[in-house]
Amino acid sequence: MGRPGERTLPGATRVDGSWRRGCGMNAGIKGPAVWLDMDQAELDASYNQAVYAPNVAEVLQRYADGSEAARAVLGEPLRFAYGDSAVEALDVYPTHKPDAPVAIFIHGGAWRSGQARDYGFPAALLVQAGAHLVVPDFAAVQDVDGNLMAMADQVRRAVAWVHANAARFGGNAGRIHVLGHSSGAHLAGVVLTTDWAGGYGLPADIVKGGLCCSGIFDLKPPRLSARSSYVRFTDEIEEALSPQRHLAQLKAPLIVAYGTLETPEFQRQSRDFAAAVAAAGKPVQLLVAGGRNHFEIVESLAHADGLLGAAVLAQMGLRD
Repeated sequence: MGRPGERTLPGATRVDGSWRRGCGMNAGIKGPAVWLDMDQAELDASYNQAVYAPNVAEVLQRYADGSEAARAVLGEPLRFAYGDSAVEALDVYPTHKPDAPVAIFIHGGAWRSGQARDYGFPAALLVQAGAHLVVPDFAAVQDVDGNLMAMADQVRRAVAWVHANAARFGGNAGRIHVLGHSSGAHLAGVVLTTDWAGGYGLPADIVKGGLCCSGIFDLKPPRLSARSSYVRFTDEIEEALSPQRHLAQLKAPLIVAYGTLETPEFQRQSRDFAAAVAAAGKPVQLLVAGGRNHFEIVESLAHADGLLGAAVLAQMGLRD
């Protein structure tokens, strides 16, 4: 049996605080430590969501269905280009309330999958509460030669475009919030810790609030994991794109969230990030979703009484 609140996976054996599912090794044999007390199989499993979330396909379908349901209520989103390549475009679900804040939702997908159209499911809640929802598309990492810098550049440019063009859809450029889930939470963390004044000539506090749900905030352990088979990690990328190492640039209050059924590393990454933000004297709220895995937790962003929906509405000043 697992610990209280944990889901035991078929064929899994607990070894030194993590789940083993073979990964090319005998389930009962532990290899040398690669990261903390984890051997290679444990570390690889801890950065492989499918090991801990066997219902991933079902939940991803719910994202898509929820996005279609939102469009059935709100209509098709506006579509704008923020760059020159075909993928550099974003969906805008506009609200009719004047001078409204803008929520930019950066989707996940292990840096290698996902599209904006399937991540419109929070739109109905946010739009009806009085916020615009923007969901950018950006390249998959395999389409940019494994280079996370290219993805970070695209997402930063999408945020800069929203700041420059919010008035085109009725948004307030001074009330931008950035939300991210999974690898999108990593990219949201990058946005939140960007030197906007020095690097882009924009206000240092261009982002007024953030949500990082179930993300990666230090790239060293994923660099040691099987993710290095498709991400071209370098010392420069590890340093530049590890948000936890750049908290001096964080100018916005932050919500960090994770589920108790996530992998050990994703839980630790969120806890450590929130603790580091607090230690730096920055405002942070850590939310823990009991009994929710990596994919299930973000569904609460679509509900006013959901863990994430309620927190984001409060952060944006949209709660009654």
